[in-house]
Amino acid sequence: MSDTEDLGFTPNEMMTIAASRALKNDDVCFVGIGAPSAACNVARLTHAPDITLIYESGTIGTAPDVLPLSIGDGELCETAVTTVAVPEMFRYWLQGGRISIGFLGAAQLDKFGNINTTVIGDYAHPKTRLPGGGGAPEIATSSREVYITMAQSKRGMVEKIDFFTSFGHGEGGDHRKRLGIDTAGPTLLITDLAVWKPDPVTKEFTVVSVHPGVTREQLQATCGWTVKFVEALDETPAPTELELKTLRDLQARTKAAHAGTAKGKAA
Repeated sequence: MSDTEDLGFTPNEMMTIAASRALKNDDVCFVGIGAPSAACNVARLTHAPDITLIYESGTIGTAPDVLPLSIGDGELCETAVTTVAVPEMFRYWLQGGRISIGFLGAAQLDKFGNINTTVIGDYAHPKTRLPGGGGAPEIATSSREVYITMAQSKRGMVEKIDFFTSFGHGEGGDHRKRLGIDTAGPTLLITDLAVWKPDPVTKEFTVVSVHPGVTREQLQATCGWTVKFVEALDETPAPTELELKTLRDLQARTKAAHAGTAKGKAA
């Protein structure tokens, strides 16, 4: 836990807003559920109103009023410009090179941006069985760039992932190129403590910006590998009043909508 709550915002709010800032108005973004979805929709509601948000279920140009519970949430289809079949989504849009940013989360992540969302522990006898890859393996290799967002912990940011779900930079260096993958791969990691970018040569994630109130010691204490920092280390700008209001209003609408859905099912 950092001291950002004393500054008027939480670490998760800082993470979401920092992630949203990375998106541009002309991006075509393949959106993961959870933290990536929150970041993408804050961007859409603030500085990037023309961003095209695409979800795995086939919804294109969606503009949800509340955050979806899953890719099958009706809110996505109802607010989309159009909805296409899943094979068309993957073959024409994703594998056709039309996605500028794939925005993913991770249960486990290593320093080269490789993602595990399949299982914690041994595959045959797991401690925890996770939802799986879904479309993330294809997003990780076919999007022009990949952004990752997750809260830092030694359990989540590990030296070696337990299962290889989505390919980042593999063993580092030119591993993607040697496998014939011609997209950039993970180019940005946004956590609740910092912003990271891959080293140009080794491809190891390196801290480029520390969030307000966060120390280097906190970063190392919540990461399973030895953290590296760029020489000209920046401090992430604090959230603006507009960014915070937009995120909090979105979360409040989402909570109210989902609470109503739960009550309806219980009745």
